[in-house]
Amino acid sequence: QVQLVESGGGLVQAGGSLRLSCAASGLTFSAYYMGWFRQTPGKEREFVATINWSGSSIRYADSVKGRFSISRDNAKNTVYLQTNSLKPEDTAVYYCAADKRPYYSGPLYSANSFGSWGQGTQVTVSS
Repeated sequence: QVQLVESGGGLVQAGGSLRLSCAASGLTFSAYYMGWFRQTPGKEREFVATINWSGSSIRYADSVKGRFSISRDNAKNTVYLQTNSLKPEDTAVYYCAADKRPYYSGPLYSANSFGSWGQGTQVTVSS
């Protein structure tokens, strides 16, 4: 059974930074596309960033491009999201997700493509 556990969220002032981590188990981590999505109350889950199994293909939402950075450590079964220059509109629950298919060539942007999800970590940015 796939398990994804996010950590690193919290309360930060605008302009600050947080590093989110997602530890994966129950899958051959190095074979799967991973992604970060976020959601606020009343809205659909929103694409933030995705990274392919080797780390050679990365995509960002326009809203976070230049401020956020996704990376992965396949030896530690962990994917990261470094968030810099945070804005109040970045406030959301951030979710880690794993693709349904191993070695998919991608790119991936849609939450529907991901079959496993973590419980989420709250990021709150104060103005």
